[in-house]
Amino acid sequence: MARTTSAGPPADLLGPVQGEVSWFCCGNAWGPCSSTGKGACGTCNSGNLQHAWPNTSDACWAITRPDSCGFSLSRRTCGFQHRTTALCTGTSVVTTIADCGPQTDLFCGEQSCCGATCASNRLIDLTPAAFSRIASLSAGLRPAEISTV
Repeated sequence: MARTTSAGPPADLLGPVQGEVSWFCCGNAWGPCSSTGKGACGTCNSGNLQHAWPNTSDACWAITRPDSCGFSLSRRTCGFQHRTTALCTGTSVVTTIADCGPQTDLFCGEQSCCGATCASNRLIDLTPAAFSRIASLSAGLRPAEISTV
């Protein structure tokens, strides 16, 4: 697959990308979360294996701007699956897109580590149910690799 050359959001993902994974609350009350909105896709629920992706639409891209941190993330829409693998433990979880986020451009250069293993820039937000499959919620941020399924 050829890399896009347009000035707009990229339309491809050539391989896995490393960055930070965080977690967020959405939908019905679950674990540490109280009830909140259902996300950009209208299906988000903290107890489901779901995630927010910074390039679900032009409107989402305009808010999150991962390109400001040097990332060309693919356009993926509601329901698309990604695999997030914790670089600290090698454990992974497959989740579906249910929201837009994180706002990557606010966290350019931010770094999380476990020992000597580090990654920078928030690229994906998992629901608490999904994040707890790869790390303790108390960790908040973890270095991870995101790939397509």
